Order: sequence, then C-alpha cells, then structure tokens
Amino acid sequence: MGGILGRHDTMKRSSHGSKLETKMVESMQQRASHGTSLKSFDSIIMKFPKIDESLRKCKIIFEQFDEDSNGEIDKQELKHCFQKLEISFTEEEINDLFEACDINEDMGMKFNEFIVFLCLIYLLNEPAVSEAKIKMGLGNLEATFETLVDAFVFLDKNKDGYVSKEEMVQSMNETATGERSSGRIAMKRFEEMDWDKNGMVTFKEFLFAFTRWVGIDENEDDNE
Repeated sequence: MGGILGRHDTMKRSSHGSKLETKMVESMQQRASHGTSLKSFDSIIMKFPKIDESLRKCKIIFEQFDEDSNGEIDKQELKHCFQKLEISFTEEEINDLFEACDINEDMGMKFNEFIVFLCLIYLLNEPAVSEAKIKMGLGNLEATFETLVDAFVFLDKNKDGYVSKEEMVQSMNETATGERSSGRIAMKRFEEMDWDKNGMVTFKEFLFAFTRWVGIDENEDDNE
C-alpha cells in the first residue's frame, strides 16, 4: 500500500486537493502553537484501546451515509447525507474532502477512510464544519479526535504542520523511563505513515496509519 497516496500529488489531482492540504497544515500549525499534553510516544500507545473503541462507534454514522449498504460511501451518498442534514457544504468542499479521503481512488469511501474524513471535518474548524459536527453527532467524539490531533502535535516538534523522520526518532526516544527506542522501530513507524514516500508526513497520512495501528482497516469484517 506504500505508494497509494502518492497518486494524490500527481497532475490527476486538481488544485482543490492542495488547497485542502494547505488548510489542514495551517490548522495543525495553529493547534501546535498551543502545545500538547502528551509526554511520550508510549502515552499515545496506551490510548489505543480507548481510541479504537470510540472510533468503532463511528460505524453508526457510516451506516447512515452508506445508503445502499455496500460497505462504502460514494460521492453521491455523501452529498445526499449532507443535504438531508441541511449542512451547507459547497460542491467543491465536498469533492475536496471526498478525494482527500478516497485513498484507493476507487470512488468509494470505506470505513477507515470515513474515520479520516470525520477527523478532517473536526480539524477544519470553519462555520460550515462547526454546523456539520453538531448535525452529524460528532460532539461525543470530540475527545477522541482531540487526542489524535494532540498525538500529531507531539510528533511535530518544529510545529510546521508535518512530521519528518528526525522528529519521529526524537519522539520515539522521549519515554517516561528514559530508555532510548531502536531507530529501526521509529523508521518502521515513520514508513507506515509516509504513504507517498516524500519524507514528510501530513496529518491525513498520520490518521490513515493510525486506523491501521489500532486495528481498523478497509478489510475489517463488517460484523465485528
């Protein structure tokens, strides 16, 4: 799966995608300026079970959007749901968010992609987004999304909205016990996040890796 996201940076993508990417980076820089409560990478790992449990509750929202119950949300279903909820996203905003989260470019957003979509909606704190959060019932998920933002801020040492290899190694070495982590482990975690292999990890890439770390991926059994 390593190169899947790389295609999002090709000419096949419109400038709208990069506009959304810019907004995400700016939002993350703003959040980073407030600092993080996390002290170590271990403290992030300790939160995995609780985050996993919370994210699986998103399945109810996912099933509401997935009108034909085929296990993925297409662009039309997304538009329908926003219309029913009377959420005033423009066509361009919906397309941008959909394309950012449809990592396989198969025109269908699976459950793990939908979680990333919800988290991006949470991060992009604009008037239409604030309205969407309330109407989609994301209020009780705010603590989980905040933890994910906090985790990324912890990794982003220079607060530029991206995580580099060096920052990942530094973060992995910040442990409560003072023990230094194997650089190989840090590199493996980084490679799992850096899907387009450009040496820098965005919040979106971090989220896709995170859903796999806690055991939520596109191949999971719907009956779980």
